[in-house]
Amino acid sequence: MNLETDLRAVGIIPVVALDRAEDALPLVDALSGGGLGCVEITFRTPAAAAAIGAVRLHRPGVLVGAGTILTTAQADAAIEAGASFLVAPGFNPVVVRHSLSRGIPIVPGVCTPSEIDQALALDMTLLKFFPAGPIGGVAYIKALIGPYPMVRFVPTGGITIANLGEFLAVPQVVACGGTWLTRADMILAGDFAGVEALARDAVAAVLAARGGLAATLVEL
Repeated sequence: MNLETDLRAVGIIPVVALDRAEDALPLVDALSGGGLGCVEITFRTPAAAAAIGAVRLHRPGVLVGAGTILTTAQADAAIEAGASFLVAPGFNPVVVRHSLSRGIPIVPGVCTPSEIDQALALDMTLLKFFPAGPIGGVAYIKALIGPYPMVRFVPTGGITIANLGEFLAVPQVVACGGTWLTRADMILAGDFAGVEALARDAVAAVLAARGGLAATLVEL
């Protein structure tokens, strides 16, 4: 598995906090129907591990990640549930080292040069840029690229369909994380047709930004 390659193929990572594990399968079916075979289920709710487990068991072709990993215990729970990769909002060396020791990719969050330096010290170059919008957006990323041309970013926070193309136009941006695709009100209302439509629009935006073919990920 090459996580950077897989995420670049999709271009957008739907990020969701699920209150009910039973919503996981209809959600990923809707996303896949719209052309996105990837999801990041965050550990912001007690349902996270069960939701990840359901996707891994019943939809093995979907690339499922675990987000908001703040502790080694959460990392272990996500790995045991079947997550293919982990995502953290910040850079905690203890959590990063632990995850790597378990043999699973982790994309830790950074927003300063000092945090990027910590990541490079661990030979990590695929990093979440968070919170992307409030911290300075594309202009800030471009400023970081100067001294850190080897780093690849996954911006998250403040990404919308309106600015997705602007971020993806930066070659060092692998993919963007987005919560607008998985709105809580739509999930609670069972509006998975609406989720599928949002996913389809996101795929079209990726195509427009990159001028290539978006890929629905199938994990081998």
